[in-house]
Amino acid sequence: MCDQNHFEEDRQEYEALGLVTRKQFGVILGAGVAMMLPRAANAVTVSEAEVTVTTPDGAADCYFVHPASGTAPGVLMWPDIFGLRPAFRHMGKRLAESGYAVLVVNPFYRVQKAPTAAAGGATPIQELMPLARTLNETTHMTDAKAFLAWLDGQKPVARNRKMGTQGYCMGGPIAFRTAAAVPDRVGAVASFHGGGLVTDAPNSPHLQAAKTKAQFLIAIAENDDKRSPNDKVVLKETFAKAGLPAEIEVYAGAAHGWCPPDSRVYNEPQAEKAWSRLLALYGKALA
Repeated sequence: MCDQNHFEEDRQEYEALGLVTRKQFGVILGAGVAMMLPRAANAVTVSEAEVTVTTPDGAADCYFVHPASGTAPGVLMWPDIFGLRPAFRHMGKRLAESGYAVLVVNPFYRVQKAPTAAAGGATPIQELMPLARTLNETTHMTDAKAFLAWLDGQKPVARNRKMGTQGYCMGGPIAFRTAAAVPDRVGAVASFHGGGLVTDAPNSPHLQAAKTKAQFLIAIAENDDKRSPNDKVVLKETFAKAGLPAEIEVYAGAAHGWCPPDSRVYNEPQAEKAWSRLLALYGKALA
């Protein structure tokens, strides 16, 4: 779990430093902010739908978007603690326009259908912690298997190409565990301001991910790095020892949560850099 209590102090700090603007802190939220994202270069026409995925624990409400013709590598997208919402639907659609079949999930489906955060990225974190506490290693693994199996059953998903998975905030460790749950199917893993990637437990997400066959992109917020400066060192050493390609970078001037466009600390230049590195990862690992 990421250190959610720092969101508001991050917003104040980074606004005072002039690193992001108040407009980027969520004055415009939801679909309005999401529409500010640049359109994918050479964007393809896509088809999109709200879908239900059956898991061992129930029916998960999700968003599925993919190129309108042909097949494409599957991608499983795990949102942050604010859950499935317009900003993440738009991020999924943007990725689909770049040639991927994307399933964006509601990780809290056991308790509540989306939207699970009343004000999107501006929802007080304290209101969402009870939802976050319903998730654990077992739910991560169970859901990962169910969602990837569902993707593999869809005609637009290329069965002869590896899948990718990406997570934001609390979704970072879930993406790591997704690769561990289905190591023969996942070829690329991306974590953006992921919280709890490195722990002292034997089931730490980074140790589980190191047993896979995937390539990794790990984008770390500057202030997260200041709080846990050794995490990047452990990650680099762990993946190097496992012989797994891993791009691990601290994003200067980026506060925890900087990637989703409705975040209170959205940093557009650094979010676009992270997005470009994601496309580079998938271009190599899912080709």
